[in-house]
Amino acid sequence: MPENTPVHAHARVRRCGGCDGFPVVAIDAGTLNPDGTRTTLTVTCPACRGTGAAPARPVVLAGR
Repeated sequence: MPENTPVHAHARVRRCGGCDGFPVVAIDAGTLNPDGTRTTLTVTCPACRGTGAAPARPVVLAGR
């Protein structure tokens, strides 16, 4: 490998198990607005509150 080749190391992010990293979605409501566009509902993942990352686990200390 040449000396000046960049090495990419991605940060380790724990994805949310509820949304698998897609925290905000737009759902088609099935109706049209007066201007012809679709009516959509924006919904965020309740498990991660729209961050896409898994919530941090609480630290359990032994003996407490």
